[in-house]
Amino acid sequence: MRTHYDILIVGGGMVGATLAAALADTGLAIGMLEARPFGVPGEAPPSPSFDDRSIALSWGSHRILAGAGLWEALRDEVAPIRQIHVSDRGHFGAARIDHAEESVEALGYVIENRVMGRVLMQALAERPNVELIAPATLVDFDNAETGVTAEVDCDGQVRQLTADLLVAADGTGSPVRRRLGIHAVTGDYGQAALIANVGVSAPHRHVAYERFTDSGPLALLPMTPGPEGETRCSLVWTHRSAELARTEALDDAAFLAALQDRFGYRLGRFTRVGRRASYPLALTRSTEFARRRVAIVGNAAHTLHPVAGQGYNLALRDVALLAELVSDARRAGGDIGGIAVLDAYETGRAADTRDVVRYTDALVRLFSNGSFALGHARAAGLLAVDLVGPLRHWLARQNMGIRHTGPRLARGLPLDTIG
Repeated sequence: MRTHYDILIVGGGMVGATLAAALADTGLAIGMLEARPFGVPGEAPPSPSFDDRSIALSWGSHRILAGAGLWEALRDEVAPIRQIHVSDRGHFGAARIDHAEESVEALGYVIENRVMGRVLMQALAERPNVELIAPATLVDFDNAETGVTAEVDCDGQVRQLTADLLVAADGTGSPVRRRLGIHAVTGDYGQAALIANVGVSAPHRHVAYERFTDSGPLALLPMTPGPEGETRCSLVWTHRSAELARTEALDDAAFLAALQDRFGYRLGRFTRVGRRASYPLALTRSTEFARRRVAIVGNAAHTLHPVAGQGYNLALRDVALLAELVSDARRAGGDIGGIAVLDAYETGRAADTRDVVRYTDALVRLFSNGSFALGHARAAGLLAVDLVGPLRHWLARQNMGIRHTGPRLARGLPLDTIG
């Protein structure tokens, strides 16, 4: 193990690992801390399962992964989203967004976490300048003018490491953010998300459904076929927190019947439900994305409601900008953890983060309101989106993650592209 790194990333989940992979060819010495052991390179990955959890990648995120050199290893294992269908239960009107109208191969993609993790770990294992430090936790750190000194518990042994830049990719409760005394604005939605994979009797035809109900949004995303060839969709079913336990207590048959009642028959009958899980929903947004020698990314900077599937995609745009700024500073012989890089990162992420937070928060509050008059207004709004091309195009670009001009990775270009 080294004692000094150019970059020390705290958190080895998908966000931290993507940042490490994006910067792996820059020659920087990168250390990535993770509390759980990583899989051993070369060992057989877990067998595919009906219950494999998945994540939605926007079109913009696909470009970031392509620029980082990761997409080729992913492209054959994703389910494209070619149409988005948005409806409001109990009201007429629906909005449809189609990939052909936006002149793209897909509006987004659904990929299993297992596949994403495997590709990221394989990419990092091939880079001698990237060190995976696990199981390990950050005990304390000092972010001085000249660099960061960190105390790290490496499987029971405390070591002292130094770095030019510390990156907090350590999740919603971010110990790094709290250690710095950075305030996070939070808001409890009084809702919880129940997630599972479900089998359906009709082809999903690569349509992603977002159906708003009086208790919150219900999303069904197209997945690749299950291990036995069954048609699967990834379900995110929002409940009021007080009502979640009742649904969780249902046996599979009763659960599928309740889901059928809420969603309808656009996917035929629900034939199977896999393992269910749930988590509470709240908005968390850090008031600062950087401090001296420290950058904050992903859920540590912003944790969103899953409506419209914006969370991981917003995090990847953090990664794309930070990676470009660090790479450019390295190439120019500058300080990769200096104030110029961190100020540019904070400023560059402000507008996109603000817009996405407002967008997702407004959707939740608008479509969770049971007002009769507001219900008719929502129906009229969905109909307007369906009929008015410029409005539909705006919504498509928002969901595709391409409304703001992006750094090189966000345009699908490698970091070393000049100009």
